[in-house]
Amino acid sequence: MLPAALLSTSGVLLFGVGNDPAGYGLLALSLLTAAVIDRRLARHLALIAAGLAIISLVPLNADLSIQHMILMGGALALAVLLPWLASRFIYREEIIKFPVNTGRKWPLAAKLYLLGVVALGYLILPMYLIGTGVFHNWPDASDPTIFWRLFLGVNAVGIWDELFFICTTFTLLRQHFPDWLANILQAVVFSSFLWEIGYQAWGPLLTFPFALLQGYTFKLTKSLTYVVSVHLIFDFVLFLVLVHAHNRDWLPIFLY
Repeated sequence: MLPAALLSTSGVLLFGVGNDPAGYGLLALSLLTAAVIDRRLARHLALIAAGLAIISLVPLNADLSIQHMILMGGALALAVLLPWLASRFIYREEIIKFPVNTGRKWPLAAKLYLLGVVALGYLILPMYLIGTGVFHNWPDASDPTIFWRLFLGVNAVGIWDELFFICTTFTLLRQHFPDWLANILQAVVFSSFLWEIGYQAWGPLLTFPFALLQGYTFKLTKSLTYVVSVHLIFDFVLFLVLVHAHNRDWLPIFLY
């Protein structure tokens, strides 16, 4: 438990409090203690740590310049690819998977949950983003180019969240801890990352439960497609609120 807790705490320092260098120290300490306690745990934590270290090296913000989008997109892609490649071809394991076509139909409850996500986003996001003013952490999308870049960026990061925090981090931690504990550990890092992305003020009260729900949903459905669908539906409402928040003079019909 100690090495995994140190790793999760390092995420808080690396992302939640402004890239504190102490976060790298905790990452190293996590791997050292894991190596003493359990070699297999150390190997899996090393994969997560590699991803965290990679994404900590680039600014995690809503800068929509082409240069920053390429830099951040490359780092995020590498943070997913490196653990997967190492796990598959160096460790010779098939733990990290991205189950898209599971062959199972979504039950009625799963479909109704998607509608509930729309309703929750509609009720919560305007109050949060506009009420706290954190919508200013994202750029004004009144320019058509920025509009589409924002749309692309919000959706790309949403998909990546599920690839790294759920399919990689949560999946690896489940090899060593009960599902509930693995879910809490990944949710700490997940919500810390989202803090640096822009979900600040009382954002963790929203993002931490969301991360827990996504982990639990993945456990139930075993479907990347489904958890990505949940995330992208929520993010679509987020996108609409961001556009509205910056342009309430010409877009007065959406909430607020």
